[in-house]
Amino acid sequence: MYKQLETYYGYLFEPILLKEISEVAIEKHIEEGDEIIGIGSYIKYIPLILDGAIKVLRNDSQGDDLLLYFLEKGDTCAMTMACCMGRKKSEIKAVAETPCSLLLIPVEYMMRWMSKYPTWQQFILQSYQDRMSEMLEAIDTLAFSNLDSRLLKYLKDKAMVNRNEEIQVTHSEIANDLHTSRVVVSRLLKSLELKEEIKLNRNQITVLNL
Repeated sequence: MYKQLETYYGYLFEPILLKEISEVAIEKHIEEGDEIIGIGSYIKYIPLILDGAIKVLRNDSQGDDLLLYFLEKGDTCAMTMACCMGRKKSEIKAVAETPCSLLLIPVEYMMRWMSKYPTWQQFILQSYQDRMSEMLEAIDTLAFSNLDSRLLKYLKDKAMVNRNEEIQVTHSEIANDLHTSRVVVSRLLKSLELKEEIKLNRNQITVLNL
């Protein structure tokens, strides 16, 4: 595991921290669509993403999912860190967007390393800032953008985390993530195709202007 950590995080962490991570972390492989964190669960591990992408969602008052942001290789999740520090139940749901490889670090090491390793402290604080910026962007998009703009941003974000301009997704899946109806999504997708922003195929969308 040390060599794998050195490949992904050697530019961030000193060798002694990489060694400690390799000694306590649990490596886990997640299939696409699998739930990694559920709403209402207690979080016992901090995830480090080695490969793949994860989408983070929150429930509204009706119990419907709302997409907050995507996580990809090299990321960790600010919401899990906040829940760990406050010993609260999770208020978000994390689902594998693609097959993922994760390192799960027991939560007690997160705070211990914050005071022991400046590189870990910087990583955690920067990750928290990045996730908060993405959440604020999501709030701004919800509050101030038209649904067609939200849809295009969603498609571009999805293409970027998958590192592929061709996205395998159904209209119903998009509707669930954007908290709208499949009929509305289908209409807006056709409009974006006419504007030459995307190309539609069966259960596949090609983003043309990444």
